[in-house]
Amino acid sequence: MTEQRNLGTSGLSVSAIGLGCMTMTGGYGGRPDRQEMISLLHQAVDLGVTFFDTAEIYGPHVNEELLGEALAPFHDRVVIATKFAQDIDPGTRTSRDRMLTPDDLPRVVEGSLKRLGLDVIDLYYQHRVNPDVPIEEFAGAVKNLITAGKVKRYGLSEAAAGTIRRAHAVEPVTAVQSEYNLWWRRPEDDVLAVCAELGIGFVPFSPLGKGFLTGTITASTTFEKGNDLRASIPRFGPDALRHNLAVVDEVTAIARTHDATPGQIALAWLLAREPWIVPIPGTTKLHRLEENLAAARITLTETEIRQLTDLSARIQVEGGRYPEFLENQTNL
Repeated sequence: MTEQRNLGTSGLSVSAIGLGCMTMTGGYGGRPDRQEMISLLHQAVDLGVTFFDTAEIYGPHVNEELLGEALAPFHDRVVIATKFAQDIDPGTRTSRDRMLTPDDLPRVVEGSLKRLGLDVIDLYYQHRVNPDVPIEEFAGAVKNLITAGKVKRYGLSEAAAGTIRRAHAVEPVTAVQSEYNLWWRRPEDDVLAVCAELGIGFVPFSPLGKGFLTGTITASTTFEKGNDLRASIPRFGPDALRHNLAVVDEVTAIARTHDATPGQIALAWLLAREPWIVPIPGTTKLHRLEENLAAARITLTETEIRQLTDLSARIQVEGGRYPEFLENQTNL
């Protein structure tokens, strides 16, 4: 049986490595074939994945619909997490220029439930914190959804430690989702400590640095503008990329001693940080899915964990992890 982990003290048990599904409907170059992605989701269940991550904004809407169709036979075996934040026009499926308010949630959750084919959402994240509305009001609105039987658990994404604490006081937060990996360690500043204190699970998205830590990206790799998010991310720019590859070089050296890939070592490092951390790498390829899941079977030595931690602190990564307009939407 695939290793299971508890997301904090909530009682929610999931596979040690989940599956981030965003790129199954585009984002990193082109849109994958829908039937191939349905097949991949079925294979993920067969391989023991029980934790699947989506969001209303992915597509918008089409990613939730994909999971709704693919995972319909497996509702008793899987945990599906989705997210809300931006107001989306249901007719055009385009994002409107406003963030959701607590009053919107009863309407918005019905859309996600319908697209996912669920009676109740296992884990409902607030995808981005709305700076114009106290977080307590959103926590209260999700609490009402839980009481109404529409949602089981509340989560936050890209939220600061103080925000997490305030929300948790109104409705217990099951999981916090933020980027965390060997080249983005800001959650260690205070978010992970708050999660440990309050018994909240932590779910790193982009645990492989949007593909950077897999070792498949070189100094000559280019990204298609308008079709690949990484084309707009400063740390994937040509000059930054050449500098940042030093991180991967050292991860690769450790990977060789385990007959593993750099990506597997990057995931094994995350799993070794805390027993309540559950990374959700995304992929559209079966062999990558199998590779990622195999990382849970790698046991790093204390020396190797320290080497990896030290190297990511020692090598100053160049370039932001987001373009400025996206970084400004986070609460970190």
